[in-house]
Amino acid sequence: MQRSISAFVQDEVSDWVACLDCGHRQHVRHHPPLVSRPWVTSAEGRNAKLGARLECIRCNRFEMPDGFAGYKRTPVLTELTVPSGLRRDHSTASGVWAKIQVLEGQLRYRVDELRLDVVLTATQRGIVVPEVRHSVEPEGAVRFFVEFYRAPPNRPI
Repeated sequence: MQRSISAFVQDEVSDWVACLDCGHRQHVRHHPPLVSRPWVTSAEGRNAKLGARLECIRCNRFEMPDGFAGYKRTPVLTELTVPSGLRRDHSTASGVWAKIQVLEGQLRYRVDELRLDVVLTATQRGIVVPEVRHSVEPEGAVRFFVEFYRAPPNRPI
């Protein structure tokens, strides 16, 4: 999945790392002939790449970024109280991840863009990727909640 570069930071050995709008980070080294990214060696080059898109394989694997913290959660929902908006395609905002936790029963979770159609249970949690349209559908009696996560303050994403 393509994600926009929102900032650059250096790692512990001074290699440049792109901060993506999903919250993941990705090295952007210039090591010719294997990798040719001469733009990363100057501030002007890096600034010119802000907003450029990179493939984020961690989003493709539904991996939440390191260090993200929960900041709110829904009440416990059931097959009778699940809002109609959750049953239709919808998405979270930029940089907002979520976990769908089933307490009892089964909940179908669909993410067409990433070719995912699974049944969530108490032992199989769902991860919601920012800005990716998804839907849920109860499969009989179910109790579940959704918890939302974001980057800690002062961390560039």
